[in-house]
Amino acid sequence: MRAVALVLLVAICYLGAEGQKVKPKKRSNAEEKISFQTKAKESCTLLPSGHSEMMLRVECKSQGKNYWCEYTGKPTFCRNFNNNPKLYWTQISLELKKVANACEPKVLKPSMCPKAPAEAEMKQVAAGLSDIKPADAAKQPKPAQKPPPPPGKGKKPAKPKPTTASALKPTETPSEAKAVKLAQEHCWESLHGFCSYVIGFFTR
Repeated sequence: MRAVALVLLVAICYLGAEGQKVKPKKRSNAEEKISFQTKAKESCTLLPSGHSEMMLRVECKSQGKNYWCEYTGKPTFCRNFNNNPKLYWTQISLELKKVANACEPKVLKPSMCPKAPAEAEMKQVAAGLSDIKPADAAKQPKPAQKPPPPPGKGKKPAKPKPTTASALKPTETPSEAKAVKLAQEHCWESLHGFCSYVIGFFTR
């Protein structure tokens, strides 16, 4: 009798344990990272995170620039999202493939949620460029420096000085010219002006 009771007790405990097995956790709305390429052939990834209030981070790498942006929203307001979150994020990546810059759209709303309220839309809240490494900055070409001007270029040429005092005088008459010539031949240099005046007075 005791053996039968013991068997029944073991059977009841086994059935109870089967009924109390831990149920699998509900799948999170956040999916794994999705990779895609934009229209400009930039390699990008999008990574959703969160539950009711979700965040989507987009990162892109290309030659010459790396950039990122973040979106927030409540896609759980869309019934189709709750049924298939992976399809929701896949549709977003397909939309971003059609643009050259993955951070260009300010609002993301997949076609599977046409009648969902505005709260279900993913709105852009931040964007920026990734930091440039010092090694990459050193490779940037420096602006070319202008060569120095050749010697003497840019200076104003010196004006020639008159060689004789006669070059500064107005045009002389023949009699005045003769008086100057006689004064230079017969008078001291310091008296040339006076002699030419006296000779010119008498030769008029």
